This record gives sequence, C-alpha cells and structure tokens, in this order.
Amino acid sequence: MTLKPAVVQDSATGRVLMLAWMDEEAERLTRETNEAWFWSRSRERLWRKGETSGNTLQVDELRDDCDDDAILLRVSPAGPTCHTGSTTCFAPALWRAVSERALERPDGSYTASLLDAGVGACARKVGEEAVELAVAALDEPDERVVEEAADLVYHLYVLLAARGLDISMVDEVLRLRSSG
Repeated sequence: MTLKPAVVQDSATGRVLMLAWMDEEAERLTRETNEAWFWSRSRERLWRKGETSGNTLQVDELRDDCDDDAILLRVSPAGPTCHTGSTTCFAPALWRAVSERALERPDGSYTASLLDAGVGACARKVGEEAVELAVAALDEPDERVVEEAADLVYHLYVLLAARGLDISMVDEVLRLRSSG
C-alpha cells in the first residue's frame, strides 16, 4: 500500500490544521464525497474525519504537489480538528494539553478542577498571576519573572478553555494587528 502525506489547511484562515495519510481509496472517497477520508496507520483502516466526533472536514479544494507524492486539502472544518479539542494539531503543546483536559476532565487534574470551578474562578486566577508577574518584574530575578510569566500564560489558556475559546482566535487577532 502506498500512502501519501495529506496536509490539511483551513480554507478561510490558511492555518495548517493537521497532517494525515491517504491511500488510493481515501483519496478517491475524498474526491467523490468532498469530505476528508484518511488511512489510519495506528488502526490500519480507512476512516472519515469526524466519524465519531462529528468534527468533519468539508473539502473545498484538493491540490497534488508537483511530483504527485503529497496532497493538500483546503477545508472548512466543522469543529475542532485535533483529537485534543484544539482547532489545530499544531497548536502549542500547552494549549493542546489544556484543551484535552477540558474535553476529558480527568480526576485529579488541576486544570480540570479550575475549569470545574467556572469562568469566574479562572478569571480570578489570571488576575492573581498577572499581579504576581508585575511584582516580580519590578524587583525579582529574571528566573522568577519567567516563572510568573509561565503561570500567567497557563492560567490564561485555562480561562480561554473555560470560555470555550481557542488560542487560534488570539493568534488571529495578533496576526491582524501586526499586519497593519
């Protein structure tokens, strides 16, 4: 069986969402149905993206590369693409971890306990961490500033997840601001 890498890109934003593999049957089904089909190397079977989650990929365009050994799918996603609940499989590792905890809510997870406490509790933690970062920036060693910045970023991610927002939305706002 010959497999081709399939790069999946959001048609609207240009963001790369995932990389998957296609055999001839997956490519044929994708072209016929305009829904993304792939070959799962781990399960050793054909699968339609979203068959269990409902997070399908409507294919807007397929492009073969110059020597026909890779394919680009430009898609309109119906929900998050990554199994972690993130918009993209290429999101920062911390965001993917927070998204996964928000989706699965494992027992004993600090992230899940914050999310279970609600948006207000998450927002208060962001405020607390922001103040701690500001204080550290004024008169503590660089190591403490970096530690407090990490705490703030983590709690910001949790707050976004609590609100049902994806980090890609923040990235998009920053991208638009930097282009002006």
